[in-house]
Amino acid sequence: MGIDNPGVIETALEYGYRHLDTAQIYGNEAVVGDGLSQSSVPRADVTVATKVWADSLAPDDVHRTTAESLDRLGLEFVDLLYVHRPIEAYDPEETLPAFETLCDAGTIGGIGVSNFSREELETVHSVLDTPIAAHQVEYHPLFQPDELLAHAREHGYPLVAYSPLANGQARQVDALVDIAEDHETTAEAVCLAWLLAKDGVVTIPKSSSADHLRANLEAQDLELSPAECERIDTIDRTKELFPE
Repeated sequence: MGIDNPGVIETALEYGYRHLDTAQIYGNEAVVGDGLSQSSVPRADVTVATKVWADSLAPDDVHRTTAESLDRLGLEFVDLLYVHRPIEAYDPEETLPAFETLCDAGTIGGIGVSNFSREELETVHSVLDTPIAAHQVEYHPLFQPDELLAHAREHGYPLVAYSPLANGQARQVDALVDIAEDHETTAEAVCLAWLLAKDGVVTIPKSSSADHLRANLEAQDLELSPAECERIDTIDRTKELFPE
């Protein structure tokens, strides 16, 4: 989302990133595919995920637009295909079996969902024979979906956190700034370190420059104390940045 230069993808892979997340509605699947093809990193070492947008979730549209996504990406399969949002053309009894057919055919490696409620997740589990591979949701210190994390842990799939830096608002939160100053780092790095410390959470921070790529990687070496994590856990949790 927002990346229009294949060189950023190539650089990310060079630095050690191994998860590329895109979507039909982002308009940059071709950019991601070009960056991947230009990289010396083997395709088998990289997880590539894309998402079917809400207006293309009827079965025929799922198959058609997935083929179009693969063409733009220049790939024969993607590791993970998400239902982007359970709205508009989404019908669990129709949409999910179409995804399962793609999975059975080897066109996709796993079925993901994004922006689902706990109730919607329960419906997914009742319809699919194949367990979901991931659930992608907004997750950062200002919006903490504890109920969804509990569901992910209960059913053994990762919760993939998008917008983990709170869309640039981390620097406005006193607790994050204080902890960052104590560690001589940034509030953004604190956000990532806090999420990385949570069992079952994967982060996908947006990175559109080499500097951002390096900064995000540095968060892997930042270790927060239990008291610091608890302080972040108790931040006001009502600021959803991307509601439906």
